[in-house]
Amino acid sequence: MSDLADSEAPLAVTDRPLTQDGPAVRLYLVDGSSFIFRAYHALPPLTRKSDGLPIGAVSGFCNMLFKLLRDMNSDAPTHLAVIFDHSEETFRNKLYDQYKAHRPPPPEDLIPQFAVVREATRAFGVSCIELPGYEADDLIAAYSCKVRDAGGEVVIVSSDKDLMQLVGPNVSMLDTMKNLRIGREQVIEKFGVGPERVVDVQALCGDSVDNVPGAPGIGVKTASALINEYGDLDTLLARAGEIKQDKRRQTLIDFADQIRLSRALVQLDCDTPLPEPIDDLAVREPDKAVLGAFLETYELRSLARRIGEAGASSSGAIPSTPRPAPAEVPESAIDVSGYVCVRDATTLESWVARCYEAGTIAFDTETDALGSATAGLCGVSLAISPGEACYIPVGHCEKEGLQLEEAADLVQIPLDQVIAILKPMLEDPTVLKVAQNAKYDIAVLSRYGIDVAPIEDTMLISYVLEAGMHGHGMDELSALWLGHQPIPFKQVAGSGKGQVSFKHVELGKATEYAAEDADVTLRLYNRLRPRLAREGLLTVYETLERPLPPVLAAMENAGVKVDPIFLRNLSNEFSMRMADFEAKAQALVGHPFNLGSPKQIGDVLFGEMALTGGKKTATGQWATDSDVLESLAAQGHELPRVLLDWRQLSKLKGTYTDNLVAAISPDTGRVHTSYALASTTTGRLSSTDPNLQNIPIRTEEGRKIRKAFIADAGNVLISADYSQIELRLLAHVGDIEQLKRAFREGLDIHAMTASEMFNTPIEGMPSEIRRRAKAINFGIVYGISAFGLANQLSIPQDEAGAYIKTYFERFPGIRAYMDQMRAQVREHAYVTTIFGRKINIPDIRAKAVGHRQFAERAAINAPLQGAAADIIRRAMIRMPEALKRAGLKARMLLQVHDELIFEAPAEEAEATCRLVSKVMEAAPEPAVSLSVPLVVEARAASNWDEAH
Repeated sequence: MSDLADSEAPLAVTDRPLTQDGPAVRLYLVDGSSFIFRAYHALPPLTRKSDGLPIGAVSGFCNMLFKLLRDMNSDAPTHLAVIFDHSEETFRNKLYDQYKAHRPPPPEDLIPQFAVVREATRAFGVSCIELPGYEADDLIAAYSCKVRDAGGEVVIVSSDKDLMQLVGPNVSMLDTMKNLRIGREQVIEKFGVGPERVVDVQALCGDSVDNVPGAPGIGVKTASALINEYGDLDTLLARAGEIKQDKRRQTLIDFADQIRLSRALVQLDCDTPLPEPIDDLAVREPDKAVLGAFLETYELRSLARRIGEAGASSSGAIPSTPRPAPAEVPESAIDVSGYVCVRDATTLESWVARCYEAGTIAFDTETDALGSATAGLCGVSLAISPGEACYIPVGHCEKEGLQLEEAADLVQIPLDQVIAILKPMLEDPTVLKVAQNAKYDIAVLSRYGIDVAPIEDTMLISYVLEAGMHGHGMDELSALWLGHQPIPFKQVAGSGKGQVSFKHVELGKATEYAAEDADVTLRLYNRLRPRLAREGLLTVYETLERPLPPVLAAMENAGVKVDPIFLRNLSNEFSMRMADFEAKAQALVGHPFNLGSPKQIGDVLFGEMALTGGKKTATGQWATDSDVLESLAAQGHELPRVLLDWRQLSKLKGTYTDNLVAAISPDTGRVHTSYALASTTTGRLSSTDPNLQNIPIRTEEGRKIRKAFIADAGNVLISADYSQIELRLLAHVGDIEQLKRAFREGLDIHAMTASEMFNTPIEGMPSEIRRRAKAINFGIVYGISAFGLANQLSIPQDEAGAYIKTYFERFPGIRAYMDQMRAQVREHAYVTTIFGRKINIPDIRAKAVGHRQFAERAAINAPLQGAAADIIRRAMIRMPEALKRAGLKARMLLQVHDELIFEAPAEEAEATCRLVSKVMEAAPEPAVSLSVPLVVEARAASNWDEAH
């Protein structure tokens, strides 16, 4: 038997019975799901020796519950319950079928532990509550409201933000991980509003974890400002038309119904039926025999000894002063209070020595700016094992008018000394370094002479495993996999006008924030990395993702030169032409109106001019997006074409000609974009701050913007672009013999297609016939409809439909490929590229027909677009070494979809073009041998437009 069975000491937290005439109710409600996930991630997986049943989460849960029972003694609760989620769908899924649709399933080894955790709760003598059709949060809300309204007091043991709407008089929250009591002040600090308005803010913001849609582009800061200004959500939506900011006003108007739906999803239901009456939740002593038998059955003998010792030492009660737990049983998953701030060289050297001993560590950098190319280093954090992490500040200082708490807070090791001590370890191949979004940290540290290697990236591991299922930022991954919400940045640096640079943050707060990032990263790595091999995705990660961050970091640091004078002149030109279009539009209408107002445009087109083909949005306003205007223009109406031309210039001016000048770094004189590796489902990179991937090139104006990208004196820009790569991949993947033969023979693929479809000889083919075939070739892989093709070619819809039918008759292999992809996504909810990348398409399970149809179209194109992205990634990974081996000085600057941009000495332009083309064309090998050749067109010129 266990040690507990031999102990005569009772385990009661309180022996006061609760009667109708007894003391006022003081109810503790424990968020059981939070406890389970924190417990699961606290330790490596544990198994019972006898039969292999996993019990890691059970062990951690029992230790956390024991600690709570012991520590809450001083608070004298009268009632206690652990509340669990039930496995069935809830009423929210009936309101919105996509609610929590993107959440991953529980880990396989956790599923059998759910029932055991409930058994453990009852063994400790604690009520175990759940209710089919309702979430744990709703049960917590119902019990809280009942007790509060009856004059009692409630403590909710959780840090879940969704429960903060319940905080108020006689209702508080307890974050046992931080030993923090959450009241009204803490809620205001997190949401910017009081608990009574938390639901309004959440309705606007949405929730990516639970897939609550909210209002696009509105975050907590904006939402709280709006609610504080207008008082509540209903008033805000009723008066949305008064908001001055165009985009914000239109968002609130267009998405009002979606916002109201979101409010219904986040509002907790205080009228949820109570599965057990409150009186039945009274704190009671566990049955010693039952608890002892449970601990013995599941071989939790260490915990049994601790409970026995605690009871024996307290003469009948669990002591309120915690005893040290055995090292193998942590009392919480993540405790930021134990992190170390390293401020002397001796301590730093000891941490570096421990990094060598650990062999695998996590690290993170803190900086004073978001752009890695110019950010200054504030400090570095290290984690050597879960719960053991430190922060090494190097760049913290006082801000004028802002005094840190103590002068001692500024004691730091000199930067050059920290670099000298860390550099050998961070570059040592025997120590594996783990980071979250490693590209940023690599780019920052490379500017200080540190080339971090070898490196793993938790963001990319998650991306390979579950692209398309959820986001891959650290906070979201921590919530999903660790059940832990990391400290938000605004909690340490403030928000809005009061926000300070991280270099001005007091070192105690900085240490908790920064070291926690490294700690969480290491835990995520331990949790996610083993899945790569189990799920057959290790090769994808090792060949397509892991090697890429250093390459992109070098590109971002290099930047690209733009001509500010040219851009300013172009901006002025666009302004004058916009004025001409505005005058022309107003002349056509007969009175002034705002060309930037969708509402006014709709009123003019479909109200005053009574044009046909209009449709209204969910808010009752006329839709005036580009598709609507293009359709009207195709019918011969002049005003829609003028509006489209005005919009195009407005976008080019605002997004590019003005912003590119502002984006020039004063330190380097160049523009440094940032590449996101995990933002698309297909593996394509995206570019931000500024976005250099969406400059339109099919218009004269767009090409003019590319002229502003220039090379340094004595250099040229080289543009290397894959020719028709997705069509070539379609020919290979779909095994389309006619297309494969045409590509192998170097024929004009669009002319060949036209010849097949329209029985027209290639020799002397009219350009219009070829144009139609080209539109079908490119449109078919995106699932183009007869309506879409008709609009694109300005032909009747039935004629467009006949073209598509003929296309499939001439190329039956394409139809077979499309049917195969539809079948695959219906069965698995994902498709794969020829390199093994898994592209999840969860909308195929959606209830809405439109969502499922969109998912099927995505499934057709995703393997092609994804394979094209994989190929260019492989080329980029090989390129720096290839250039180095060839002795060429060229450097890669930009990646734009199927195109790479280089800067090279003019005298090396020809040799660089040859090498770059060779590397790019051979990129699929040896992993995949394509049945069609890849062709790369590389040209050199003084600016990007001429090189392209």
